[in-house]
Amino acid sequence: MNKMKFFAAIVLMVLFAIPAQAMSVTVSIAPLKYFSEYIGGDRVQVEVMVAPGASPATYEPKPRQMVSLTKSKLYIAIGVPFERAWLPRMKSANPDMIVVDSTAGMHMLPMISHHHESEGEEPHAVEHSHGIMDPHVWNSPRMARELAANILSALIQADAEGSPVYQKNYGRLMAKIDAVDTEIKGILKGAQGKHFLTYHPSWGYFARDYGLVQVPVELEGKEPGPKDLAEVIALAKEESITAIIVQPQFSDKSAQTIADAIGGQVVVADPLAENWADNLVAIARQFSTTFR
Repeated sequence: MNKMKFFAAIVLMVLFAIPAQAMSVTVSIAPLKYFSEYIGGDRVQVEVMVAPGASPATYEPKPRQMVSLTKSKLYIAIGVPFERAWLPRMKSANPDMIVVDSTAGMHMLPMISHHHESEGEEPHAVEHSHGIMDPHVWNSPRMARELAANILSALIQADAEGSPVYQKNYGRLMAKIDAVDTEIKGILKGAQGKHFLTYHPSWGYFARDYGLVQVPVELEGKEPGPKDLAEVIALAKEESITAIIVQPQFSDKSAQTIADAIGGQVVVADPLAENWADNLVAIARQFSTTFR
């Protein structure tokens, strides 16, 4: 009899922990899927708008994605460029869908196109952002903690019954983020103040967290002009930079030109990979090798 009661209790726990049908959640980019699934567990089914290999700067949702969006209960945005044009249309396709800004309450940095130094001063950014804030918060463990907290709130808003599950999983995620942060600090120990050259400015928060200086080549997906290239090449030579970081979503034509000019190499690092933890640690190792 005791065994029967125990079995019945387990069944009830399972029934209450997992909904009959997982909640449909849509996110803009793959790293948000990592955080949403980590917190949501079996209670969520997450779809990603920006397909692998595509750029969030120029992406246009496919018709099938717009149809799928009509079934989504929650959309988690992060402020990547395509959302500025498409979010109103996506909301029109599904007026009942809850749309949440995962960067709400964060202290955002402006997007920049160049770094300059004045004699006797620390490197500082000259902003060419046109009011555009840098959405690449997921590339920073410090910002990822806030990002995860916003996703937790969004999931509870859309599915209050799942709050105990979400809270528990959120705690596990915080421990994971702390572990990633600690590992990266170890990898980049002694690299403070080092400059790194990157084609697209995806690493501003990462650089701030670990005392690095990001030198971007382009902004908002626009190819650099001859003057811009000359400035970047001159700075790279001055700082003895021997590599340029590129990501698969952008052309590496200009990057290869710069690498040839500085006698360096092109290093591929994908900030949009789905496995956030393993990917960010691997990228930290790639950065570290460029400083040697």
